Amino acid sequence: MHEAAEFYRQGGIWMHPIALVSIFVIGISAERIYALYFRYNINASQFMAQIQKLVLTNNIDRAIKLCNASPQAALPRVIKAALTRANKGEVEIENALEEASVEVLRDIGKRIPVLPNLANVATLCGLLGTIVGLIEAFTAVASAPPDMKSQLLTQALAIGLNATALGLIVAIPCLVLFVFLSTSSKKIIEDVDQYSLKIQNLLVARSRNPAALQAAEQAASGT
Repeated sequence: MHEAAEFYRQGGIWMHPIALVSIFVIGISAERIYALYFRYNINASQFMAQIQKLVLTNNIDRAIKLCNASPQAALPRVIKAALTRANKGEVEIENALEEASVEVLRDIGKRIPVLPNLANVATLCGLLGTIVGLIEAFTAVASAPPDMKSQLLTQALAIGLNATALGLIVAIPCLVLFVFLSTSSKKIIEDVDQYSLKIQNLLVARSRNPAALQAAEQAASGT
């Protein structure tokens, strides 16, 4: 612990903005992990199987209640927008899906693009801290006794690199978290896109020929 504190102290004032960046990274990452895995996520295939069954039996109200059971999850929010216009025309259903999808996709991707920028800030602050440290070191060495210059320069170089080291320590996990969160958000977005099209086709087919749609479902299920 003492060595870490000494490492931080020797890095100079530019260690402070890097530490501040690390706090932002931790806060954003923790919030996004919670959002993507607990708030917006849902078992999409199981949820849609239930929705499809209710729509095919014309239980739109029950399907909406099922969506209300997960009010913050991304897919139920989009599906509910379509279900509330189930008795409207094809254009209204499509518009409702598009509007809900835009809102949901914005929420899913919120703050994730900031992470690469924070990684760059941490790296550049580290580099700037090292450059400033080296300038101060060379200035000090220039006025030092000749027999001490080599030792002082070596020590100054080691200390001057502390800021760069801390900047990379913050930046590398930041980029890893960006890739991880981007992949997780992409999975949710793909589910929303896939099942939005499915519910749209289902509702349009229902409005055009509900009897034929239900008969086709019964035939497919073997009943």
